[in-house]
Amino acid sequence: MKRIALHWQILSALLLATLTAAAFRGIFPGAEPPAFITGALEICKLVGDLFLRALKMIIVPLIVTSVVGGIAGLKEAEGFGRLGLKTLGFYMSTGLLAILLGLFLVSTIQPGLGPDGLPNQAIREAFNHSTGVSASDLAKVQAASGNVPEGKGLWESVTGIFRSMLPENIFAAASANDSVLGVLIFSLLFAAAVTRLPEQQGRSLREFFIAASEAVSTIVHWIMAFAPIGVYALILPVVYQTGFGLFANLGKFALTVLLALGIHFMVTMPLILMLVARVSPLKHFRAVKEALIMAFSTASSAATLPLTMECVRDRAGVSARVTSFTLPIGTSINTDGTALYECVAVIFVAQVMGYTFNAGEMFFVVVAALLTSVGIAGVPHASLVAIILILKNSGIQGAEAGVGVILAVDRFLDMSRTAVNVFGDTCVAVLVARSEGEKVLQA
Repeated sequence: MKRIALHWQILSALLLATLTAAAFRGIFPGAEPPAFITGALEICKLVGDLFLRALKMIIVPLIVTSVVGGIAGLKEAEGFGRLGLKTLGFYMSTGLLAILLGLFLVSTIQPGLGPDGLPNQAIREAFNHSTGVSASDLAKVQAASGNVPEGKGLWESVTGIFRSMLPENIFAAASANDSVLGVLIFSLLFAAAVTRLPEQQGRSLREFFIAASEAVSTIVHWIMAFAPIGVYALILPVVYQTGFGLFANLGKFALTVLLALGIHFMVTMPLILMLVARVSPLKHFRAVKEALIMAFSTASSAATLPLTMECVRDRAGVSARVTSFTLPIGTSINTDGTALYECVAVIFVAQVMGYTFNAGEMFFVVVAALLTSVGIAGVPHASLVAIILILKNSGIQGAEAGVGVILAVDRFLDMSRTAVNVFGDTCVAVLVARSEGEKVLQA
């Protein structure tokens, strides 16, 4: 199996789970399933639950080590000076635009709803049943008739988000695993503080967190090695109980993500290049096209970094000083495509579950997608962990099961959003260079 790429293993598991469910449904149509099928479904639910638990287990270590290791790895305190503020400002701005675009499209297209505008009740019940959600937890889930449970007011929701950013006890917030936004903010502050330490002390902490980040990434690889088994275990009960309507929603979800990524890639970023940097988008695209092709092929912005730097420096005309500063940072924190994907995925799962976000909760999704995409971009499949994090902190009980379904189309979407991430990196490098008075490709 090691010779087969992971995405092909996952797709094979999806196909096998679908065929197994179809066989079960065909052999016993409309009848009470025999004990061996019931037992098999229960085993699948257990295995799927263990896979999701493993992903949730790694959330806090992944965030802390990758954020602190990545930002502290800048090493020099001047990384937070003028050039650093410009770079971070551009990255955060383009990321926010990407998230808002994804939010608009997923709310308009509504891929998680059926033709009647209502959530697929069977899928929702399958998700709930597969994760053992209690009746009290389901009180927060909207019924198929359209009744929305009473929630918090807008002011209370927004103020609660800001309070959660600064928890009274950071260890309690980490151990609870449902206040991770505070852990993320603390990690960002801690990383900034590490860059201000004397060289000897700072070096020790940087080396520790960078090594810890590599170790946690290895654990993520181990967990994802079991992804085909996890996908099979998650998909089989869902398809058996719901039929094949699930895949129509999944296709709409994938198309929504691709449409949003395409608009950000071909409209938003070129407009920013043309209007802000006064650079020809077409010339810039020609200069960095090889890096984009490699990013799409490898689904890794880190692996593409050497080629990206070469294209931006030698073909787009950005100085080595700006290139060597902006692009390595961008590999860690600039994740337009990932942030967009996280937002669309969370809203999609909420739609399938029949949950309607109020304005305050929607604000939380936007902030969480922007922040969680900052530190864990370089970790393979980390966006799945971030999606679970946001869902868990959004009050949608049991919605994490939707991540197992999303895995079926994640590989191609991962390739697409990585290309968008790398394109965003190159655009920000040009924006920073122009703000520093450099002469790059002119419109």
